[in-house]
Amino acid sequence: MKRTSRDIRTANRYEVLRQIIAGSPTSRQELAAATGLSLATVATLVGELLDLRMITEVGFEDSAGGRPRGLVAVHPSGGALIGVDIAETYVHAELFDLALNVVARTEEDLRPDESRPEQVAGRVAAAVGSVTDRAGSDASRVLGVGVSVPGQVDRDRGVVEYAANWDWHDVPLLDLLAGRIPHPLYLDNPLRACVVAELWFGAARGREDAVVVNLGTGVGAGLALGGGLHRGVSNSAGEWGHTTLVLDGRQCHCGNRGCVETYVGAPGIMRNLRERDSGSALLHPDDQTATVDALARAAAADDPVALGVVRETARYLGAGIADLVNLLNPEVVVLSSWVASRLGEPLLGEVREAVARHALRRPLAATEIVLSPIPTDPVSLGAATFALEGALRSAGRRTATTGRTAPAAGRAAEPSQTGITG
Repeated sequence: MKRTSRDIRTANRYEVLRQIIAGSPTSRQELAAATGLSLATVATLVGELLDLRMITEVGFEDSAGGRPRGLVAVHPSGGALIGVDIAETYVHAELFDLALNVVARTEEDLRPDESRPEQVAGRVAAAVGSVTDRAGSDASRVLGVGVSVPGQVDRDRGVVEYAANWDWHDVPLLDLLAGRIPHPLYLDNPLRACVVAELWFGAARGREDAVVVNLGTGVGAGLALGGGLHRGVSNSAGEWGHTTLVLDGRQCHCGNRGCVETYVGAPGIMRNLRERDSGSALLHPDDQTATVDALARAAAADDPVALGVVRETARYLGAGIADLVNLLNPEVVVLSSWVASRLGEPLLGEVREAVARHALRRPLAATEIVLSPIPTDPVSLGAATFALEGALRSAGRRTATTGRTAPAAGRAAEPSQTGITG
């Protein structure tokens, strides 16, 4: 879709604010150098962000032989953002200030029998209400709620087109949430959220090409190409978990056999354990989280069964990541989400060895494989940036309509035309 001048202005405003959040305090000259925009354009955009009360003037710094440079910094109390991570087993919500510091967090469990859209929407609304209550006065100016939901998402319409693990088809999730949550809503996918989080604050910061492997109940690979988030033509890029790893292999929820997800997602890891030792005390048949936690503790204690399961999982995962390394030649591959976080270094070491057995030498030599360093939930963090982008876009529309800048408000999830989220 062709971008309008307003789309480009929103993109530039977003990028300037991103740089301010990353490097507060900073000068207009430093922002121009970091963004590649002219000093005049940066000065105008900084003025708009000051009018929005998202940033503030914080003094001056000396310049080499010239006039002192004015410094600006993000205004943490200038607004609040909520990021929601919907997973197959939980709903996690975090409320952030404008510097993207966590102010409050909460989590709602999702039982296996709570997968109907109305039930999930109710859990999301409960989590947003809870995190807002916990934040108290810090939640008085919520600019928006970013919601990440697993599956193929049409964020223009706020529809989950397909979520394999729940067998959802064309679910109007945004409409279901809009009747329950009194804030602007922005819907997207955890693959996109994880990539943005890593680009802003994690292992992909300052990198041009990165892959973020999301390991949870489901599995996917978020992509950053050329320094920006890669969505694909239908916002479906990254469905690596549903690429074929084993011909005629395990049955997948998507209807195919042998998908990556069936070997390295949490249910696949449980099956790896069951096939190795069906009577293992580590296996909690109806609880993915408890099983992965038990494996992590046992592997840290050098339990041979646990180490064998981690090694077997890494063997499959490494083969799949090697394909990504050969295909995309990234600077970094980041292992993210709750399974990677819990299995940690034992999984990472085995994955590195497995990738080295399968990847071509030249692309592998240029690729670093790491665990996500983000201390909070990366999906919630990334989802909050979608709300931030939406708030800036809404402010831009009102500016164009009224001729002045006003604080952001709105109700609908809207498509990003900026092309630079992250």
